[in-house]
Amino acid sequence: MENYNKPFVYFICLVSAMGGLLFGYDWVVIGGAKIFYEPYFGIVGDPAMQGLAMSIALAGCLVGSLTAGMLADRLGRKPLLLISAFIFATTAYGTGAFDNFSLFLAVRFLGGIAIGIASGLSPMYIAEVAPASVRGRLVSLNQLTIVIGILAAQIVNWLLVSDDAEWNKQMAWRWMFWAAAFPASAFLLLAAFIPESPRWLAMKGYRERALRTLKHIGGQKYAAIELRVFDEIATQQKAQGGLKTLFSRPYRWVLVIGIVVAMFQQWCGTNVIFNYAQEIFQAAGYNVNNTFINIVVTGIANLVFTFVAIYTVDRLGRRALMLIGAGGLAGIYFILGLCYRLEISGVLMVVLVVLAIACYAMSLGPVTWVLLSEIFPNKVRAVAVATATFALWMASCILTYTFPFLNASLGTSGTFWIYAVVCSLGFVFFLLRLPETKGKSLEQLEDELVD
Repeated sequence: MENYNKPFVYFICLVSAMGGLLFGYDWVVIGGAKIFYEPYFGIVGDPAMQGLAMSIALAGCLVGSLTAGMLADRLGRKPLLLISAFIFATTAYGTGAFDNFSLFLAVRFLGGIAIGIASGLSPMYIAEVAPASVRGRLVSLNQLTIVIGILAAQIVNWLLVSDDAEWNKQMAWRWMFWAAAFPASAFLLLAAFIPESPRWLAMKGYRERALRTLKHIGGQKYAAIELRVFDEIATQQKAQGGLKTLFSRPYRWVLVIGIVVAMFQQWCGTNVIFNYAQEIFQAAGYNVNNTFINIVVTGIANLVFTFVAIYTVDRLGRRALMLIGAGGLAGIYFILGLCYRLEISGVLMVVLVVLAIACYAMSLGPVTWVLLSEIFPNKVRAVAVATATFALWMASCILTYTFPFLNASLGTSGTFWIYAVVCSLGFVFFLLRLPETKGKSLEQLEDELVD
């Protein structure tokens, strides 16, 4: 459907996607701040405390993603977006303000809860308000804002790197975190003006409110058709399903697909480049200053190729892009590992890392969120998205925690070869089992994917 209220639809989708922007910023900013807060808190040379500082937010993500499903069903999508925006704003200030390491960790954990909520809720909200013909493009906006947030964190970190050692020690890392408070406050303000998801309203019996929102999106005819579809689904599914329903036989296979897609997005290995970019580029022969510049280059590539995904996801389809991403990364990682083994350094290594980021950005990064937002049936969508997002963040925790050990025991080359094997296995799974969802309504997909 091309005849829809584009200004309204893009406004509410972009506001929801601001959760993705804050998710991207908060997730990556610590990679640049670590070289400053570690000496400030006196944890240099303490791997346990260094690892805890890096991963504590991911633990919060697990909590946020788990609670998001239940709260989104009970409270609605909009209130939870407002809650996540409030947490982002307050923890952005608190992380940079505290001088006590324990309080720093506590606030990072709370910030992780906001990431966990936003990472699953923002794409789900967009999928529920977007017309089917442009749903993939609009859900991809969430990934676009994530990579804008990542790039913003990388640029802020780079700009705050100073030759003044005292400034670096006392204030630079604080402003890296404080900078997120500005977009978080804008998100909190703008989210007050978006409507509740019409699918949630219809599911809860608020038909008139759902009808008004649907009319605003696509007009009277569109609203009538969509509401009739909602009603038909509601007669089949009287109540929203919980975890027991989700793990029952009819939904078991679609849940497996969702969990594999979610975990593969992390285990494909690209995100270690964002979290451990300093170590990766230093292993390739770069000093600290050049490393920060190279990190910004990877962020730019991430942004540019996310636009490629936005313009191809509704043309090439989700399955094709996932295959391109898995196969492309397998090849790039094999070559990258070979270069590390042969001790090749310099521009070639940067090119390979940028190619890996580009391949990820045009495929696995955004398409994962598109698939998670559309493959699950209405009855279990909220709890299923929360479950898959929990699996994604658990995979992220494992990836982030294991990289230093793999890098120390197998070397950078062996580590990237492991990621190449994982990507090859992902390619085979997608080739054999991943369905195409392009151009289909959420209700059509439900008929096809549920046993």
